[in-house]
Amino acid sequence: MSQATSMFQSQLREAVRAAHAPDPAPRPPGQHWPARPTNRTVVRLWLPLTPLWLILSPFAILFAPLLMLAPQARGIRPFRAAFAVGQALFALSGTEVDVDTSDALVRIRIY
Repeated sequence: MSQATSMFQSQLREAVRAAHAPDPAPRPPGQHWPARPTNRTVVRLWLPLTPLWLILSPFAILFAPLLMLAPQARGIRPFRAAFAVGQALFALSGTEVDVDTSDALVRIRIY
């Protein structure tokens, strides 16, 4: 086992022990966490990127040859760029983003 691997494993063991250790400073019995305001704004968004890409991908492939004529797009392969954007959108499928503040809760689900 290399020195770097053993050092990583020892740090990992230390982190696991720290996570399982009891809270060093528990709160007194009469003290609680501050309550969240009742008038929080809750926003839930669903972004259907995969179906959107499936609908728009034929247009990207049809218009890709036109990008080859544009002077500022020289050096960029349009078909490869279209497929790269598709791969990125498919990779984002299933991503959930939660932003939780005292005033608002925002949840974004990408599928």
